[in-house]
Amino acid sequence: MPRNRAPAPATTSDEEETAVRADALRPTLELAEQIWNQLDAGEIPRMRLPLRTKQNLEFRMREGVWKLGRQMGTRSARKLDGALMLLRTFYLVDFINEMAKSKKTSTLRELYYISEAWQEAKFHSEDESNLLIEDLEVLCQRLREDFRLHPEENGASVLGDLTIKERNRKGIVKTINCRDDVGDGGYALPFNVEKGKIEFVKTSAKFVIAIECGGMVDRLAENGFDEQYDAILIHLKGQPARSTRRFLRRVTEELKLPVVVFTDGDPWSFRIYASVAYGAIKTAHLSSYLATPSAEFLGVTASDIENYDLPSDHLSEQDVRALQAELTDPRFGTAEWRSEIELMLKNGKKAEQQSLAKYGLNYVTEHYLPEKLAEMGVL
Repeated sequence: MPRNRAPAPATTSDEEETAVRADALRPTLELAEQIWNQLDAGEIPRMRLPLRTKQNLEFRMREGVWKLGRQMGTRSARKLDGALMLLRTFYLVDFINEMAKSKKTSTLRELYYISEAWQEAKFHSEDESNLLIEDLEVLCQRLREDFRLHPEENGASVLGDLTIKERNRKGIVKTINCRDDVGDGGYALPFNVEKGKIEFVKTSAKFVIAIECGGMVDRLAENGFDEQYDAILIHLKGQPARSTRRFLRRVTEELKLPVVVFTDGDPWSFRIYASVAYGAIKTAHLSSYLATPSAEFLGVTASDIENYDLPSDHLSEQDVRALQAELTDPRFGTAEWRSEIELMLKNGKKAEQQSLAKYGLNYVTEHYLPEKLAEMGVL
């Protein structure tokens, strides 16, 4: 994979940032206008949008990601449920545009409580409000971050020689090096990692290693792995947040850096990799933004458990069912993945990343990772 350094991007001006926001909100206003025109014409208001069901998901082999299919559904006020959904939609559109005018943002949890003032249109659970936001993303073809909505938590931690420019809440642009200008925990990704918020300036890194567990990130950092091998370390914090997946996508596209994913050796960790590389079923409508199809799985594999004689645990019944489901998942449809999943089922074992400490605190950085990365052609 090419590893050329990207040129330093130009600084985004306040005018450009304002234009981006206006463009993001325009589809919400167009949607409101469409419904108003239907009402004005004496029609029952309705909206058409792709069905977000498992039956309408397609795995695009050429792109290597999940996408929504062509099946469409109609939400109309002909029935009570449809009318309630339309009412909530336009309360939400109004809320989003009011936030933009006042230059505020809202967490998903805050939105749920804001709806308490919407009378009959209030949400009865946060799941309901989250699903409607996802519908609005599909309808408007925008990210929820464009609507100034975000989850409670931020994204991953980044540690390594990567210099960025970040625009803070006051509009001031600061230059930050993710190794020299941060503490031991690294640079914490904000919920919005788009170009208007974060710009890449320069890096000496040759690859990115996305790591599931914080303890393993600390081990690599303490052992100086990022400096010795010119790597950027990213702590995924378990199942990665959307901002984390978007950041990885940008790194591969703009900095031309390969990404490898280093997780525990169990079915749930395999799915962490799949969400990075192929996209998650829940966010299939955003796979073009969030997935990094070029990302490779480094380990821990079922073969590693055998080859490195790692301490392991027995698979639970839930683990077995998850592995069996993965055998029918097109994201794991390659011969290599089938072989590893079948081997794990045969041996009935799973192992954590930190089981490599069996051979000492330096083993993972002096032997395991250099060997695996050399086999993959990254080193």
